[in-house]
Amino acid sequence: MSQTDPLSALESVIRERMQADPDSSYVARLHAKGRAKIAQKVGEEAVETVIAAMAGNAEELTSEAADLLFHLLVLLAESGLSLDDVRGELARREGVSGLEEKASRQG
Repeated sequence: MSQTDPLSALESVIRERMQADPDSSYVARLHAKGRAKIAQKVGEEAVETVIAAMAGNAEELTSEAADLLFHLLVLLAESGLSLDDVRGELARREGVSGLEEKASRQG
């Protein structure tokens, strides 16, 4: 019996629910509000994640990190991107110093 990666499974559910009725699905409701609203939610969840990390509460940090990942997946789907796109970018960066990679992006 194979296990499905929870993030991949969630990504699939999000893509399905984007087409649902906004009255019955939080994802569909976010999708209907547009990319700017979804991006705002990612920002809010990122701030909440930082606050939880600074408070040193592991349970709260875990919960906020899950919310952040969820909303990031919604934003990726809204933007026509996927986890595979992100995985590809991470693979491209593998073996490259973080300092070198950051310097390569600065113009």
